Amino acid sequence: MSKRLFYAINGDSRMITLENALISLKPNAEWTLEDSSNVNTLIWVDSKQTKPTTAEINAEVIRLQAIEDYQAPRRAEYPSIADQLDDIYHNGIDAWKATIKTTKDKYPKE
Repeated sequence: MSKRLFYAINGDSRMITLENALISLKPNAEWTLEDSSNVNTLIWVDSKQTKPTTAEINAEVIRLQAIEDYQAPRRAEYPSIADQLDDIYHNGIDAWKATIKTTKDKYPKE
């Protein structure tokens, strides 16, 4: 059973789900979550990977959400890829770097 990351959109930021945390913690594991808002409904069917604890899953949700909350404002302010490529073509790489640096400086990594 292949699972993919997905998000519930909440304004500009995406809400990390229990599914996201499980995929991050145990890639390619086999499991079912009967209620996506309740970690206690997790049914672990994978025989190769151990089931993560509730604490591990909740901690991963928090960790992934912190990353998303940092990245969302940057993502919203960056020019589109097409506009960035156009900027590079017309103004050169240094001008493009200056444009991108404005957003990076506004939202520095913590």
